[in-house]
Amino acid sequence: MFVHNKRLMYTVRVAEPNPMLSSLLLEQFGGPQGELAAAMRYFSQALAESDPGRKDMLLDIATEELSHLEVIGSIICMMNKGVKGKLAEGTGEGELLAEITQGGESHTLSLLYGGGAALMNSGGAPWTAAYVDTIGEPTADLRSNIAAESRAKIIYERLINVTDDPGVKDALGFLMTREIAHQKSFEKALYAIEPNFPSGKLPGVPEFTNKYYNLSQGDGDALGPWNSGEAWETVNEFADQVAVDGGDGTATVKLSKAEEALVAVAADRTASDPNGDPMTGAELGAGPGSGLVDDEGVTKPRKQPKAGRK
Repeated sequence: MFVHNKRLMYTVRVAEPNPMLSSLLLEQFGGPQGELAAAMRYFSQALAESDPGRKDMLLDIATEELSHLEVIGSIICMMNKGVKGKLAEGTGEGELLAEITQGGESHTLSLLYGGGAALMNSGGAPWTAAYVDTIGEPTADLRSNIAAESRAKIIYERLINVTDDPGVKDALGFLMTREIAHQKSFEKALYAIEPNFPSGKLPGVPEFTNKYYNLSQGDGDALGPWNSGEAWETVNEFADQVAVDGGDGTATVKLSKAEEALVAVAADRTASDPNGDPMTGAELGAGPGSGLVDDEGVTKPRKQPKAGRK
């Protein structure tokens, strides 16, 4: 059960209307790194969680994310407060046009949503449940949550850098800081599971778990703890990078005789003729400079193709 407290988790003070900035703030309202996506991610994880400690943590953080959604949504609405009245009453038409078309999705926010906070990102794409990447394995979901909080912090940093409104900076700084706190909680919860790597139950195949395949060779090759040292066996030779299972590296399937016959018929029907060279639409429409026609537009004699190899 949820109840709503009419007092925001953090006080919102907006110095002046700013429709353009409000459109950028939509990224944290209805965007992939935003507060609604986070709330739904953690809430859905909490419902399926069997560990009482993690369940409680996820419900707490999911509910806090909803409070953050209210804070960021309130900032967006306050920034559009002036334009909302002007649009409703039709005053200052010329100035109003300039005001709602400053940039970003400010015109969409103003015209379609009346200056309200819309569930879309800063590019105008509507919120989608596809932003919720829960997979139902705690060690995988907690790592995803840590990454999500890190990405959200970076978005808040960027938003802080594009506003000079002290009240907005203050509120965004609070929201950014809470992303750090949540990341700490998720990391502690992850490492409270032993073992927690690799995710899931099954171990990796020992033969391949500690191999690093150097598949991009040339200038820029680098060594580091990610591909060298006692934990790694680096594979540099091309011959050792293909068919690593010891097979011939081809794809095969066992078919019935009837299936083999049908595949052969289809292959024969769609086979290319290496000896043919038909005139194509591209050649018919080619102009001077293509090498296919002369300066007068006359098609040049065509060379006969060599016999194809069998």
